[in-house]
Amino acid sequence: MEQMKTYHRVLTIAGSDSGGGAGIQADLKTIAANGCYGMSVITALTAQNTQGVAGIHAVPVEFVAAQLEAVLADIGVDAIKIGMLFSSDLIYTVAECLKKFEPRPIVLDPVMVAQSGDKLVQDEAIAALKRHLIPMAQLMTPNLPEAAVLLGREISSAEGITQAAVHLADLGCANVLVKGGHLENGNSNDSLYLAAERRTVILPGERIATRNNHGTGCTLSSAIASFIARGESIEQAVRAAKEYITGALKAGASYAIGHGHGPVHHFFRFF
Repeated sequence: MEQMKTYHRVLTIAGSDSGGGAGIQADLKTIAANGCYGMSVITALTAQNTQGVAGIHAVPVEFVAAQLEAVLADIGVDAIKIGMLFSSDLIYTVAECLKKFEPRPIVLDPVMVAQSGDKLVQDEAIAALKRHLIPMAQLMTPNLPEAAVLLGREISSAEGITQAAVHLADLGCANVLVKGGHLENGNSNDSLYLAAERRTVILPGERIATRNNHGTGCTLSSAIASFIARGESIEQAVRAAKEYITGALKAGASYAIGHGHGPVHHFFRFF
């Protein structure tokens, strides 16, 4: 009998973006574009477009758990990406479900702060994130505002980014990638701290002039999870994902969609 092929399976746990640029929609596009089979657990529905969010409808915690258990009990996963989880109850429920099934590596994108600077999650949720999910993650990928919330201090220099990655690992996460895109000094360098090796890797990044930058954090973390699912190391996965998001930003810059911040071009390698 012929041996059946298998997919590299990636699960995203996040909110739905009706505009298609971020959240579950961006995650599934990214996962597919990077050669993996994508599955989803939707935590919230948003009425959203390129200009902003008009409404949010939270999915009941019990139904989030039902989605998660349905996927893990039957299909299984090779990597998991987790996006915004609004409440402490939701964070606790997701963590308990994941412990039950002992899944593969988790990439945690702690979405907490909007581009406007407003917090997107409850204070209790931030505490729950630190207690229940961060210690379970193989990699955490905060941007500067999110890292500042988690550490309780501002980060305003390249040296501060490097230190923040090290200090965030003290919360129990195996590896930390602090993204430098919000740093106002002309570059977008990221700092990856590999805790087991006590090693810091500085990952250069160029700034790309485009208004089509909606969903970049979702896209990057999903790409990392995809490369991990394909067997890459954390450092290799991060490097490959950064190359992918850079290409998606450059290709997407020449497109016009909507009247605000459009998406990156997730399928730039195909069309």
